Amino acid sequence: MQSYLEFEKPLAEIEGKAEELRAMARASAEMDVEKEAVALDKKAAQLLKDLYKDLTPWRKAQVARHPGRPHCKDYIERLFTEYTPLAGDRNFADDHAIMGGLARLNGRAVMVIGHEKGQDTQSRIERNFGMARPEGYRKAIRLMDLADRFGVPVVTLVDTPGAYPGKGAEERGQSEAIARSTEKCLKIGVPLVSVIIGEGGSGGAVALATANRVAMLEHSIYSVISPEGCASILWKDAEKMREAAEALRLTAQDLHKLGVIDRIIAEPTGGAQRDRAAAIDSVGACIEDMLAKLSGLGRDDLIRERRKKFLNMGGKGLAA
Repeated sequence: MQSYLEFEKPLAEIEGKAEELRAMARASAEMDVEKEAVALDKKAAQLLKDLYKDLTPWRKAQVARHPGRPHCKDYIERLFTEYTPLAGDRNFADDHAIMGGLARLNGRAVMVIGHEKGQDTQSRIERNFGMARPEGYRKAIRLMDLADRFGVPVVTLVDTPGAYPGKGAEERGQSEAIARSTEKCLKIGVPLVSVIIGEGGSGGAVALATANRVAMLEHSIYSVISPEGCASILWKDAEKMREAAEALRLTAQDLHKLGVIDRIIAEPTGGAQRDRAAAIDSVGACIEDMLAKLSGLGRDDLIRERRKKFLNMGGKGLAA
């Protein structure tokens, strides 16, 4: 069943009417309403294009959080073969908010790591809504170490509101784990590519996205804080999230202009949730292309280029 966002309500009404007509026709063979239903379909298709033609930053944030968007598990199942999940941080526990393991992408061995939000209420609770605890980032570090040891490229899929801020997570060293994961991203001598597939929230996202190449889906977001959190701090009013989203420059288009990301991956009309298979295939093609363009670089070159990329953000002439 299609889930509609707040700004999609007019679209929901039109598509609902078309479905009602077809349901009536199924109930009575004497009714012929296909012509009217097709007309409504065309009207809905045009409205969908109009709605998504020029989304505001806040609406993009809503689309990035859409529950129907494909998540990490969906990408792994469709794009990768011979996926072998690896679990645990070898210290405290296995954090289900981050999943990863060895796999093949079109025959090429890779280490894939990503945030997983879950698909329904039970799995979302199990995955902690994609908000990783310290052991999740320590698991990511372990997997990146393993990839580096065997010369296997790393692919990360980022989709998190941010790292989990709970008391237990802080007691177990959340900030240190995020910093160590970011440091590990900078140190591995294999190609590292990252795609923001939904939300890229704060250090919880940066810990997996400090990559040689960073791409974003067209309607994903990437920011130091959520619009609601920013509004609460700056204006003491979470309802100012629209203004905050505008000020944060969190869209793929803004971040590409600023040089924070390298590529924007087009989504199907209406967002990735409207055609999950097409969106996933587009991400797969982008990942393969990014890896291919990095394949000629040696270990030292990969590390140097990655380090320079992030040191140069926000200014020019910084030392590599």
